Amino acid sequence: MLTNILSLLFQITFFVNIIFAAIIVFLERKNPAVTWAWLMVVLIFPYIGFIVYLILGMEPKKHKTFFEKSKEDEIILKNYALLDINKDTLIKKQRSLMNKKNIMDITGTAHLNDLVYLNLMSGNALYTCNNSIDIFHEGNSKFEAMLKDIKNAKSFIHLQYYIVRNSDISKRLIDALSEKAREGVEVKLLIDGMGSLATPKKLYEPLIEAGGKLGIFLPPYFVRINYRNHRKICVIDGLYGYVGGLNIGDEYLGKSKRFGNWRDCHIRIEGDGVHSLETRFIMDWNYYAPHAKVEVKSMYFPSVKRPKGVSMQVVSSGPDTKWPAIHDSFIKMISEANKSIYIQTPYFVPDDTILESLRIAALSGIDIRIMIPAHPDHPFVYWAALSYLGELLDAGVKCYQYENGFVHSKLVMIDSLIASVGTANLDIRSFKLNFEITAFIYDSDKTKAFEKQFLEDMNHCTQIDFEYYKNRSTMTKIKEAVSRLLSPLL
Repeated sequence: MLTNILSLLFQITFFVNIIFAAIIVFLERKNPAVTWAWLMVVLIFPYIGFIVYLILGMEPKKHKTFFEKSKEDEIILKNYALLDINKDTLIKKQRSLMNKKNIMDITGTAHLNDLVYLNLMSGNALYTCNNSIDIFHEGNSKFEAMLKDIKNAKSFIHLQYYIVRNSDISKRLIDALSEKAREGVEVKLLIDGMGSLATPKKLYEPLIEAGGKLGIFLPPYFVRINYRNHRKICVIDGLYGYVGGLNIGDEYLGKSKRFGNWRDCHIRIEGDGVHSLETRFIMDWNYYAPHAKVEVKSMYFPSVKRPKGVSMQVVSSGPDTKWPAIHDSFIKMISEANKSIYIQTPYFVPDDTILESLRIAALSGIDIRIMIPAHPDHPFVYWAALSYLGELLDAGVKCYQYENGFVHSKLVMIDSLIASVGTANLDIRSFKLNFEITAFIYDSDKTKAFEKQFLEDMNHCTQIDFEYYKNRSTMTKIKEAVSRLLSPLL
């Protein structure tokens, strides 16, 4: 009797799993790698695997809303282009860039101008050349500079962050924003619904009571891991902008007992590059608050005459963009490198295109160095990264683990000429699922400053060489193999 019951349960489980598998194949038919990864999860873990898929994988209704968001974003870009400050200057320059036959030697090295054109066409990223940029390699100096700019704000303060912790630095920020709101400054703070889920709403009460506005991007009515707004933007009076890897929390100041020192990278921008950050904020805020939209008007884009300075483009990508612009720009950077490629990322889970591009570049004699944390915050991602790095060792790529705390920087530097810094990691989640933003900086001096810090960080690294990789334990090899199979889901 018991045998018959167990046999029946087995048959039911088998057929139910077949149905679940068929559903996944139907919903994920556009991405074979993701399909196979989810099929493995469902078949190995009956019922539980499909529940995990419902939580982490299946959100087909979102694609329609993101398509609608992209159309609204196009309208915002068009309205920005029609502002008086752009009619005779910026827009004409972009039109000249879009004619490839007449493209100027804008980066200082002609073969790299294709990257500017790519960012313009795929990411609607306006090229600006009148910027000054301050670089922060840790959180304390970045937050002090940002709080000082907030204190001096006269017109508006727009911020969006993936994570805002219930922490001392968060309270300082909210107090500073609340004070400005009471003075009549327009203050809007947009947070991600999942990244800041654990933060009590009480933290924001002083800001709301002072007249500031709080927005929650895609609030999770159930657990929703995918499609998170990973962007970190602060714009003050349209004059100063901040973008990079630092969220709001005490761990980003190096106060975490688990991680200790926190190595990150953030930049402060003055110049027309700030306008690109503000445009992106308006796009994301209006998606959150369609009935309380921010209008594209001159007060948010003040015209400031500045001499020629640092050239840059700010590129956004995610479910709300037509092309995976940041991903494609990384590939372009890798393929255009002549001498060196330095990469610093907390999560290295590349897709096949990135992996092959790095392998080909290394085999072509390019000096490629990749740095990841030695003490990861996501073990599966770390083991997957080791698997990919091990594969690149054969091609001559130099790989390093940062030991002095946690490295969270998202940096790609090539040939001491171009650097990218922003929120996008070198992983599939940043390329396919998250809303990201990255600044591409065409300036040799700034790129050399990033590279100098990278080389200093190498003094705190253990190199992952052939000997190190060969001597890893059997258990580590098993973890790598499983994580590699799951990498499309990480």
